[in-house]
Amino acid sequence: MMELDPLLLPFAFGFMRNAFYISILVSVPTALISCYLVLKGWALMGDSVSHAILPGVVLAYILGIPLIVGAFAAGMTCALATGYLSHNSRVKRDTVMGVVFSGMFAVGIVLYVSIRTNIHLDHVLFGNMLGVEPHELWTSGLISLVVSTAVALKWKDLLLHSFDPAQAQASGLPVAWMHYGLLAALSLTIVATLTAAGLILAVGLLIGPGAVAFLLVRSFGRMLLVAVAVCMASMLLGVYLSFFLDSAPAPTIVLILTAIFVVAFVRRQVLTRRRSQQAIRAATGNG
Repeated sequence: MMELDPLLLPFAFGFMRNAFYISILVSVPTALISCYLVLKGWALMGDSVSHAILPGVVLAYILGIPLIVGAFAAGMTCALATGYLSHNSRVKRDTVMGVVFSGMFAVGIVLYVSIRTNIHLDHVLFGNMLGVEPHELWTSGLISLVVSTAVALKWKDLLLHSFDPAQAQASGLPVAWMHYGLLAALSLTIVATLTAAGLILAVGLLIGPGAVAFLLVRSFGRMLLVAVAVCMASMLLGVYLSFFLDSAPAPTIVLILTAIFVVAFVRRQVLTRRRSQQAIRAATGNG
């Protein structure tokens, strides 16, 4: 029997292969949605929805319905409540988000500790990528297909809506439907990443790829492609390294994304400084 190369050892285990599969599946929708969240300044919205899903998961368990149904319902409730309160009060949107998501997260914790369940809270909060089951792969794959297809078909309309909602409305686009459609896509994407990254670390996948791509490219079309490549590479590399580091995959992935962001930020600063110096030399030479 041939001895397996140590570098290929992670691929010899079924639970590791499933971790790689779900990484590929969830990296596409999270990266695409992250670009719009970064463009719209909705980073806290992603954080709010991810935390607010917890009470929906617990209630779904209590009622005996699929956890994905409760998670999606809670995510949409948070998004709709945030929009309603921010439009009908003097409180700013970021403050409303903080109040809503912390309140719903607290409700989820209270509900969880009040019942007896075999669901580990750590798996809900931080993910259980090494325990992914086939039906979870199918669920994540279906959500990824729906969200990715919708964004691919409407990415230009969503771009106009994100960049200039007034112009989008003047152009005849259904801005209300697009607004809540984007929120629904966000909620679905977080549900898809529930097993992979959990509620707390999902925000890293929803912000990091778009932030990195925003620093690297100028065209939004290229930004979408770069974000997907960065997210997928980070997730696959994070899962691979976690095997040898004996660490949890989700935090390892977020650390890699953070490191890539720092490198992209430093690169952008160096390029900006270099262009400024060239502009000064050109102005001085012309003078």
